[in-house]
Formats: sequence, structure tokens, C-alpha cells
Amino acid sequence: MGRSTSMTYHQLTYFHLATILPAFLIGTFLLLRRKGTPLHKALGRIYLPLMILTGITTLLMQAQVGPRFLNHFGFIHVFSLVTLYSAPAAYFAVRRGDIKAHRGYMIGLYVGGILIAGAFTLAPGRMIHDWLFGPTVHSSGPPSAPISSGKVRAGSTYGSIDSC
Repeated sequence: MGRSTSMTYHQLTYFHLATILPAFLIGTFLLLRRKGTPLHKALGRIYLPLMILTGITTLLMQAQVGPRFLNHFGFIHVFSLVTLYSAPAAYFAVRRGDIKAHRGYMIGLYVGGILIAGAFTLAPGRMIHDWLFGPTVHSSGPPSAPISSGKVRAGSTYGSIDSC
């Protein structure tokens, strides 16, 4: 038997954290510092790919709280779509010299894609909340089943998803 190449919800969460935590730090630094410098441009070349990877990764993660569309997507996925739209739009705006549009996309990306979406991850019933503050009454921890199985462990809040 060959090894499965699918990722569990838990693994996707770690990958998501590996992209969003440095993006948060870089984004905060970029917002607070002088714009247009070589350092700003260099860090922007790291920040935007991190945010795009974050947006893609979060789309693979099944909604765990609230209603679901297609038994997968929830309200929080709106922020994934905003991220996947805003990051390239910010890049193309700065390439054509539209600094005002670039600024607007970048602020929207940071506020919506990091701050607001991040605040939602701290809601009770979400994995990050449980990791930081302890499990809520109705959760029993992250899944161990791979995404491709499409099965949810009995009683688990953090079910697995079908691979794309």
C-alpha cells in the first residue's frame, strides 16, 4: 500500500499557522513603517505569497462552526475569498502605479484577512480557541482521519474533509 498524501484537519491547521503567523508579523511591521522603501518591497514579496497560501489552505479546511454550504464552506470562508482577491489586486495595483488602490487592498487584506478572520478563530468551538483556552463542552479534539476519508470521528468538532 502507498502512503496517503492527504492531510488531516490538524495538519492543515499547522500549515495555516505556519503561513498566517509570519504574515501577521510582517503585515503589522509593514503597516507601521515607512512605505515604498526597499525593505517594504522585499517584505511585501514575502507577505503576499504567505497570504495567498493562507487563503488556499483555509479553503481546504471544513467549517466547524455555524451553517455550511456544500457541507464544507462556512461564513469564515468569505475571508479566504477576500484574501485570494485582495492579495493579487494589491500586487497589480502597485505594479501599475496606483498606490492609493494598493494601500486600500493591503489595509483590507490585513484587517479582513488577518484581524477579523483571526478574531473568529478565537470563538468557542473552534480548534484554536480550544488549544488556547481549553476545549469547549461540545468538542473532543482534532481528528486523526485523513481528509480523503470524508469521515468525521464520532463526537468530533474537527471533522475531516474530502480532498480537492
